[in-house]
Amino acid sequence: MSLCEGCHAGCCRSFAVPVTGADVLQIVRHQGLSFWEFVCRWADPDGSIAGNYAPHVYFDDEPDAPFVLCLTHVPSDQFPGTTRCRFLREAPDSNGKGDGTPPVGAACGIYADRPVACRVFPAKMMPRNELAILYEVPEYGRPGKEPAYRLCPRQWTPADVDPIQQVQDLVVAQYEMNFFTTLVQSWNRDPGPWLAFPDFLTQVYDQRVQPNPDASQAALRLWNPAA
Repeated sequence: MSLCEGCHAGCCRSFAVPVTGADVLQIVRHQGLSFWEFVCRWADPDGSIAGNYAPHVYFDDEPDAPFVLCLTHVPSDQFPGTTRCRFLREAPDSNGKGDGTPPVGAACGIYADRPVACRVFPAKMMPRNELAILYEVPEYGRPGKEPAYRLCPRQWTPADVDPIQQVQDLVVAQYEMNFFTTLVQSWNRDPGPWLAFPDFLTQVYDQRVQPNPDASQAALRLWNPAA
C-alpha cells in the first residue's frame, strides 16, 4: 500500500506550501477560483518556508518583510485548534482510536492540479546531476507532538516513488520555480501593493509564448529589464 493511502494528511496540515505562478494559474483555470480564494502571502522572516526553493516577495505596505506566496490554511474540523491546507478534504465521520492515533479519511481536493511542491515531496534533485534523492522526513511537521502534524509512518524508499514521473516532476518544479524567481526579482526591484500582484502575475504569464524571437525578447524586457 502507498504511504499516502489512508493517511490523515499530516503534510497538508503542517506545511505552508509555496506556489509558483504556473501553480496559481493552473488552479485558477481548472478549479474556477480567483487568486484571492486560495493564495496568501506567508511571512517568512527566518527563511524556513522559502528554504532553498521559493523566492521572497516584498510589498510596499511592509517593505522590509519577506513573504512567500503559499496556499492558504483554514481551521481543521478533524483536529480543532489546528489548521489544514484550504484544499484538504476531511471526512467528518473519521475518528481516532482514542490513543492519540490520528483519524484517517483526508485527501487532496485538487490532486490533479496540486502544486509542484506537493508533487515532488519528499524528493529533490541532486546538485549538478540528473539523479533524485529522497530526504529524511521528520516525525512531526511542526514543533510539539500534535497528532494533526504527524507525518509519514516510516521513511520513504525508492520503491515508494515512480523513477520516471518523480524525476519529471522534479525537473518541472525546478524549471517553474526558476522562472517564477526571475519574475519575483523583477517585482522586487520596485515592490508594488499586494492587491496588484495577481495582475502582474497574469500579465507575465500571458506573454510567456510569443510568435517569433524578436517579440519574445521584447516581452522579456517588459518584466525583466536585466535580460
